[in-house]
Amino acid sequence: MQERWTKSHIIVNSDIEATLAEVSHELKDFRVVIHKVDDFLIDNAKAVIKEAYIAESHDKYIVLAALSFNAVSQNSLLKVLEEPPRNIKFIIIVPTRSILLPTIRSRLPLILNQEKQTHQSVNLNFKNLTLAELFDFVKTNERKSKHEAKTLIEAIFIEANSSVVMSEEHLKSFDDSYRLVDLNSRFQSVLVMLLLPFIQTKKKFEN
Repeated sequence: MQERWTKSHIIVNSDIEATLAEVSHELKDFRVVIHKVDDFLIDNAKAVIKEAYIAESHDKYIVLAALSFNAVSQNSLLKVLEEPPRNIKFIIIVPTRSILLPTIRSRLPLILNQEKQTHQSVNLNFKNLTLAELFDFVKTNERKSKHEAKTLIEAIFIEANSSVVMSEEHLKSFDDSYRLVDLNSRFQSVLVMLLLPFIQTKKKFEN
């Protein structure tokens, strides 16, 4: 068995059925519980949590596979993913990584199990971001479709995560941004909320 199966992780692959078949083959000697749905909702999350707390003497793999995961169901899974019960491992399968909240992605390693994915460059210096740069960026990107907005948020998260150590406040702002885009909030306001913590963090270190 490959080393990656020895710990919980996220698999990104547009072919969910093929990925499930691979998982089932690799883990044929273990107990595997699969939760496969189109839309992963709070009731699905409750079922997963209940399953996780059933005592096991050997490794058990709980597989969550879906085309979409709503924010409420993801937030309810945070504790069990961060502190899983003994012998419990999670595998989450999604077609694109932007489906998952940053707080989920920060807790589990990510495996791109398909052709290499690319993201747009946002060209922001997160270590020394200024208000002028923030508002220029917001002005340039304020008119985006819902899909374009989520793609941009994903790009911001990837570049920020590679540039600075993000706090729980930063991660929460990314989670909130996805939710606000879904609620059709003004995207310029969402971007300000998302980027302002980086300036405030910089000021804390300067004082």
